[in-house]
Amino acid sequence: MVKADTFGDRQLQRFINALPAGGRALDLGCGPGNAAATMAQAGLTVEATDASTEMVSLANKHTGVTATQAVFEDIAGRATYDGVWANFSLLHATRAEFPTHLAALHKALKPGGTFYIGMKLGSGQGPDRIGRFYTYYSQEELEDHMTQAGFTITDRTLGNGVGLDGKPSDWIAVTSHA
Repeated sequence: MVKADTFGDRQLQRFINALPAGGRALDLGCGPGNAAATMAQAGLTVEATDASTEMVSLANKHTGVTATQAVFEDIAGRATYDGVWANFSLLHATRAEFPTHLAALHKALKPGGTFYIGMKLGSGQGPDRIGRFYTYYSQEELEDHMTQAGFTITDRTLGNGVGLDGKPSDWIAVTSHA
């Protein structure tokens, strides 16, 4: 198992390195915009989105980041992105909507484009201790959904860490291609 604190930076750098120079990336659920800022500093054209107006405001304070408020249902386009970074964002989608979101992301990626997803592992769905909605999957469930959406999985890492709610949890990070 890998600890989350150092792993995320390494994964982001691997994601950036997998994209073509000046490539176009979507940071889906960008939060305060730290990953989007790192991508922009690396020379990528970044589209950053988050459902929270507060997070969009924080993300827009970073040089080179233009963030917009959007929800997963707003994912559109065909062969638009060289890469999609969904780092612990799609875990807020309901179980019923998740396959549709994955299919839209697959369609939005250019052929061979890189898709990175981080998710908490578990079962069920519902609010956490501080009221945020989560859906949990097993590794097998997540990978089945990704394969059914057309992704080819090329790497996965299991780890654990303490979330924003202060509670330790197991997680998975998966890299795949359209």
